[in-house]
This record gives sequence, C-alpha cells and structure tokens, in this order.
Amino acid sequence: MILGRAKVFAGILFFGLITGALGHAVCPVKVVVVKGQVNHAPPDAKVRVELTYPKNQGSDSAEMTLDSERFSIPVEFLTQSRRPVLIGSLREKCDRRPETVVVTLLGSNPPQEYDRVSLDLSKDFKIADPSAYNLRSEIVLNGPQ
Repeated sequence: MILGRAKVFAGILFFGLITGALGHAVCPVKVVVVKGQVNHAPPDAKVRVELTYPKNQGSDSAEMTLDSERFSIPVEFLTQSRRPVLIGSLREKCDRRPETVVVTLLGSNPPQEYDRVSLDLSKDFKIADPSAYNLRSEIVLNGPQ
C-alpha cells in the first residue's frame, strides 16, 4: 500500500517537472537603458521611460523619482512575440523588440508633463551586449525655468 502511494507520488512529481520544464519561456529578457540629465527639475519630479512596439504588441515602462539631475533607468522586455503553437515552448517566436522609446519628465504637484523625448531604438541605441541596448548619447530633459 505504501509502495503504491509512493509510485503514484513519484509519477505526479515527474509529470509536474516535465510539464514545468516545457512550459518555461525560452525567449530571453532584454533591457533598454536610458541615461540622461534634467535641467531645472521641479520638486518631486519623475522620469518615465516607456517602450512601445509595432503592431500593438503592448508596452513596457519604468519610472523613477529624481534625487539628482542625472538619471539612469533600465526597462526590461520579453522578446517572445507570440504564444507557442504546441505544448510548452515549442514554436515560440523570439523577435519582439521595441520600436520607440518615449522618455517623459513629469511633475507631481501639480501633476503635469514638462518635457518629452521620443527615440528610435534602431537609430538612437546601440547593442551593449547580447541582452542590453544603451543610448548612443545621453539625453537632456528640461523642466520649468
């Protein structure tokens, strides 16, 4: 009786491990890093970075509250562009890549947008390593003067 239960438990555990291994994404996560500075930043200002994709493939974003005039914001994105056709990770397509990177300077009191820069990933960024895109040159955002 105990041996039978142990075999059933081992079978369930083995099936779970196999299913879990096939269900994990094989597409890599990459990162876009935006660096720059803010001139005349208002108190409690935030910088927001949004990655936009062609064909309405969603967006990814990150933001930070400024504690100095310089900032560096990494935004991760998954390269998987479609769901697997078969069970698990077979037939995944890993070519999802942002088209545009929008950087915005936001004030909190009153809430408003002070400056916005729109960047083209293929023109304004370089591949730093196989998983990271860095700006070719830092950007400058301007707050109220």
